[in-house]
Amino acid sequence: MIADLTKTSPRDARKSRTSTRPVELSVIVPAYKEGRRIYSNLTRLVGELDKLNVAYEVIVVSDGNTDSTVSEARRFKSPAVKVFDYPMNIGKGFALSLGVSQSSGALVTFIDADMELDPANIKVFIDLMRDSECDAVIGSKRHPGSRVAYPAFRRFQSAVYQLFVRLLFNLDVRDTQTGLKLFRRQVLQKAVPLLAIKRFAFDLELLVVARFLGHTKICEAPITLDYQFESTVNLAAAWNVLWDTAAIFYRLRILRYYERRRQQLLNTPADESPTLEPPGGS
Repeated sequence: MIADLTKTSPRDARKSRTSTRPVELSVIVPAYKEGRRIYSNLTRLVGELDKLNVAYEVIVVSDGNTDSTVSEARRFKSPAVKVFDYPMNIGKGFALSLGVSQSSGALVTFIDADMELDPANIKVFIDLMRDSECDAVIGSKRHPGSRVAYPAFRRFQSAVYQLFVRLLFNLDVRDTQTGLKLFRRQVLQKAVPLLAIKRFAFDLELLVVARFLGHTKICEAPITLDYQFESTVNLAAAWNVLWDTAAIFYRLRILRYYERRRQQLLNTPADESPTLEPPGGS
């Protein structure tokens, strides 16, 4: 039941969305060295979430507390925003997994802290999931409705990688790596404990494992991407993505790791199941 918030102030509306109703949407924001812009980007994100008329929470995970990211994120005073951090840089995949473990929404979305991807697209993702009963909705730079400002070399690099992914995994999506995704909670609850990658190809591993578990209805949605040239992606990172991708194939097809891990967790009592905590952080 969606509350009528039309007669409340923006501050009261935000409070009623986040404190008097169960959380419907969790937004996980992995961040690394985003101190200069995390406050303004949270302002932008929360402004878009306030328009959705759903109870939400924002979970910022600082992947290595090396600058002012944490202090700037905590300066954003909202009961809806929670900030977790740890001292060492482990990887975006670990940050997302930790965020999922701390979330409570029936729907969980990922969005990168740099906000290259327009948070206004989250509404499109939610509408598509509700209308199409998707297990997951992923942003695609190749969707006909996407508006993408993207260098030609990065376009070529991405196209070659997606061809490689399709050949290895027969995954019927056009873009696995875009940082805006929406999942049903039950998909993540089953898939995330099986994941091994903490850094570069986490997005792909999550989709591969979700499909392995029978969550095959993965929908693609348009995005608006404003590429920022200060992005941390470089040739070394691209090589590491390829290496991680090969490792996923090896685990899936050769080692049967995901099946063995799934059986192991099924045979583990609930009170002995592994939990994810911030290492040395908060």
